[in-house]
Amino acid sequence: MASAVLTIGPEQSLSRYLQDIRKFPLLTPQEEVDLSRRWREHEDSGAAHRLVTSHLRLVAKIAMGYRGYGLPVNELISEGNVGMMQAVRRFDPDRGFRLATYAMWWIRAAIQEYILHSWSLVKMGTTAAQKKLFFNLRRLKGQMKAIDEGDLQPEQVGKIATTLGVSENDVVSMNRRLAAPDHSLNAPLRSDGEGEWQDWLVDEHDNQEEVLAEAEEFNGRKALLAGALATLNERERHILTERRLKEDPVTLEELSHHYKVSRERVRQIEVRAFEKLQAAMKSQVADRRRREIEERVA
Repeated sequence: MASAVLTIGPEQSLSRYLQDIRKFPLLTPQEEVDLSRRWREHEDSGAAHRLVTSHLRLVAKIAMGYRGYGLPVNELISEGNVGMMQAVRRFDPDRGFRLATYAMWWIRAAIQEYILHSWSLVKMGTTAAQKKLFFNLRRLKGQMKAIDEGDLQPEQVGKIATTLGVSENDVVSMNRRLAAPDHSLNAPLRSDGEGEWQDWLVDEHDNQEEVLAEAEEFNGRKALLAGALATLNERERHILTERRLKEDPVTLEELSHHYKVSRERVRQIEVRAFEKLQAAMKSQVADRRRREIEERVA
């Protein structure tokens, strides 16, 4: 089917193509039904060819309606022709409507998909609502006479969002994307070619050196704490851990029942264990600094 369809090449004149497709005669309703049945029942490629070529004028008319997106018309027509062929493959003449009524949806879908994939390097229009917004925003802005006003007014955003059934954030985002074409991050900032746009991008992630320094400091403190805890006996370590090192500390009452001593005794053990922990950590820090000095001298 595809090989038999009249195509429009990149160097072919659009006016010449439009003249050529007018040579294909339109079909009567009965001819359309007969040809469709020949294709569905016998896969008659000649019948499919006549069905497609008789509707090339419809494809061109629909494609002309999408000229405002800055893409070559010949490419829009070519994509529409693909949609036309898909429509012919799936058309059922026994449902009682004309092929043109059925095919226009396939033609528009093919053209719109091509526009969405070609208009921007950044993927956009991934949902049905976003596609609807992409292809209707300009028309609604035109009705509001807001084509060249930059960001839309809040009341305009609200009206468009309500009309199309999308969020106001989607309307604002799509309007800004349609207003600003893609730019290469490697484009030079000045005519002399020095500096690129990407040089001015701000990295919102944490500084790697700061992250590494914080990680090393955390690991160092963790090692100091583990070494200091090892100097405590089992009861001191357990009480200190339960009282000082947990987000939800255990009460003195619970620990007193556990060790069968008074709450005051538990408190005394906790204070003494904490003092021993501090002393052990200070001793480790002093030993580390002494070793570092000795290594530098050596």
